[in-house]
Amino acid sequence: MTDIEQKCISKGVKLTGQRKIIARVMSEAEDHPDVDELYNRVTKIDSKISIATVYRTVKLFEEAGILAKHDFKGGKARYEEISESHHDHLIDVKTGEIIEFVDDEIEKLQKKVAEKYGYDLVDHKLELYGIKKKT
Repeated sequence: MTDIEQKCISKGVKLTGQRKIIARVMSEAEDHPDVDELYNRVTKIDSKISIATVYRTVKLFEEAGILAKHDFKGGKARYEEISESHHDHLIDVKTGEIIEFVDDEIEKLQKKVAEKYGYDLVDHKLELYGIKKKT
């Protein structure tokens, strides 16, 4: 059973056969697919799954706190499984590649900025956009 399937069960989300396939494909994703990419992947397993089913399932998983929706600049909404560990994103504006990273210096600086203005930092989201240098 995948992490997403386990989260569905713990949150009381009914897992139909098609939802199980969508959950499995999302759990195996090493990227941040949009709904069209997810649809292409799941229909290789079950050609009867409709795009509407994928949209509804992704929305259901998002509302249940199982998937995170990212609206990165200049593109379609992308999704990833919500994890306990925090990470930030570096997005290549030419290729759309998304790199997940954690940087202790950035984390400390964000807390320092919040404290400077009299706040306790409770959450944040960092998205960096760039173009890969030619080597």
